[in-house]
Amino acid sequence: MQIGYIGLGKMGKNMVVRMHEKDVEVIAWNRSLGPREEASSQGVKTADTVEELISNLSIPRIVWMMLPSGEPTDDMINKVLPLLAQGDLLIDGANSNYNDTLRRKEKVLGSGVRFMDIGVSGGPSGARNGACLMVGGQKSDYDSLVPLFEKLAAPEAYGYFGPHGAGHFVKMVHNGIEYGMMQSIAEGAAVLKGSTDFNLDLAEVFRVYNNQSVITSRLVEWAKNAIRTDPELENISSKINHSGEGEWTIDAAKKYGIEVPVIEKSLKIRNESTEESNSFRDKMVSALRGQFGGHAVEK
Repeated sequence: MQIGYIGLGKMGKNMVVRMHEKDVEVIAWNRSLGPREEASSQGVKTADTVEELISNLSIPRIVWMMLPSGEPTDDMINKVLPLLAQGDLLIDGANSNYNDTLRRKEKVLGSGVRFMDIGVSGGPSGARNGACLMVGGQKSDYDSLVPLFEKLAAPEAYGYFGPHGAGHFVKMVHNGIEYGMMQSIAEGAAVLKGSTDFNLDLAEVFRVYNNQSVITSRLVEWAKNAIRTDPELENISSKINHSGEGEWTIDAAKKYGIEVPVIEKSLKIRNESTEESNSFRDKMVSALRGQFGGHAVEK
């Protein structure tokens, strides 16, 4: 199996190294040279230009884009499509808005190129050690790529969800759920820390929480790790950034007449958070974002 891969950010770089180690022939390109050199140093074949990458792929070609959502993905589609031929397959692995995916589908399929949307969860560590993949597109294309998904994903951590846009829709709602879960964990941590009746070791509390309790989860594990590293979260910003998926989930919920008060409140808190508040609760949300996604969260 051979894959052309575009975008070597935190996720993409780890994913191509995993592909290489799993005996997938991958040719990678990134706009800046540094990530290409890092990937090359680990055995991954790289190209100096997008044109070179496409020309070195066997027909029918498979090209996986792992770029920021929005304009960068649109620009790359416009660049790549003229270089591809009928029957080639273009994959969007970004955190794209599913409405953008539905729009892009018309353009890509209209050119005779197959198209697939894949939501990827697990952060950089998941990309390196086994991600979670949520796939939309033609079922026949999904079936043909199951051997690739088995190499990229953690055991049983991939699935087909329906036509174009379904993969990104499922990933979008996943991220909306994530907003609420992170907020709840952060609020609980703040209550534990604020208790004047007990001198609680929060790292120990979360260690126990994460062993067969009802709330055992990767997020609880990451909360423990963050507190163990920096008990007061002194080096973490209380300004919580977000990348849009929670808001997209709220928009979709309104479209379908579903109330999502927890996700709405979580987004509102993020939008209203400030560096000046120095809120331990908000620092915990930032810390969790840093733990799983490698997001910049330090002051």
